[in-house]
Amino acid sequence: MGTVEYCLGDGFGAAAMSTGEPTLDVDGDGVLDAIGLDFDGDGRLDDALADLDGDGFADHAVLDLDDDGHGEARFTDDGSGTWAVSVDRGAQLRWFGLDGAESVGGPLVDFDGDGQVDDRLLDGDHNGLADRALAAEDAYVDADGDGRWDVKLSDADGDGAADAGAKL
Repeated sequence: MGTVEYCLGDGFGAAAMSTGEPTLDVDGDGVLDAIGLDFDGDGRLDDALADLDGDGFADHAVLDLDDDGHGEARFTDDGSGTWAVSVDRGAQLRWFGLDGAESVGGPLVDFDGDGQVDDRLLDGDHNGLADRALAAEDAYVDADGDGRWDVKLSDADGDGAADAGAKL
């Protein structure tokens, strides 16, 4: 495996891209797939960022990795570049559809009901309940964390920026 690219913030709003050579095997397959870091400030390089899908970008974070490759907590990137989905929960989020029905799944689901599992759920506050849903050109936001979608943003021209917003 080649290098692993990752982005980390400094806690003050700035972030930097970095690259490292894998020195750890966190999935136990005998292939070095992770780099050791100290996320929790304990002075030990016992935390890791791993590229388990082999695309060259870190997609799993492991805290307090032991010699057997087990960690105290594991997280996966939800697709937004944040470690929002706890693997300990089976990488599943609770979420509510537009009809109010509760479901468990994700981070990819069929949120908009088009029969395609291509909509992405995000959990920005890491409480296990989706607070953003990205569905085609629309994004839904649960601004107050009550499980109901409060705002719908639309990108009609496909440039990646919202063109319209509506309170739900």
